[in-house]
Amino acid sequence: MNQKNYRILLVDDEKDILEFLSYNLKKENFEVATCSNGHTALAMLDEFNPHLVVLDVMMPEMDGIETCEAIRSNPKYDNILITFLTARSEDYSQVAGLEAGADGYINKPIKPKVLISRVKALLRRKSSMPIENESLVIQIGDLCIDRERYVVTLEDNPLSLPRKEFEILFLLANKPGIVFNREEIFDKIWGDGVVVGERTIDVHVRKLREKLGRDYIETVKGVGYKFKADE
Repeated sequence: MNQKNYRILLVDDEKDILEFLSYNLKKENFEVATCSNGHTALAMLDEFNPHLVVLDVMMPEMDGIETCEAIRSNPKYDNILITFLTARSEDYSQVAGLEAGADGYINKPIKPKVLISRVKALLRRKSSMPIENESLVIQIGDLCIDRERYVVTLEDNPLSLPRKEFEILFLLANKPGIVFNREEIFDKIWGDGVVVGERTIDVHVRKLREKLGRDYIETVKGVGYKFKADE
């Protein structure tokens, strides 16, 4: 991984946190920009064009959840990765972040080596190649999933899916009838070294089901999920 090719936007209202994160990421040759609130972060997206946004949750004016939702509501930012960095470790806070469209969740305080490891793991997922023998376009009835363009259509109507929802759908639909347990989905979608809440997969699958409007994805109790082979 060539860190010089990756741009990271840090958003936190605590100046010392920004200095700490920026210093350690720049030591690894990442290009880093910083700001202290969500409004400024949104204004910087087009100019800085980050690959990864690291968001604090609790900020004045516009908090991290609202900022994440605003980024995810704009299709032109679909390729931006988002991870939360916050002192709030409660389960409901993690779920709220993931429902807003975040790709990861990191708790403060964090050691520099752990931070760098998490960031690199996220960026590896961004640059990873499709799984061997995967089709790049999957057509199942009225559902079309195009990996090359990151586009999903149902009955010719486009669906707006955040990256992680898209990747989970693509993973399951590429092998209909095959059950994937949560550990396999974590490994293939988030990669090694990324720590997120236990309910992450359930949250993403629930959101997928709401958008698909059909029972394409089946829960195999106590095991995981599969895409229905008979759809």
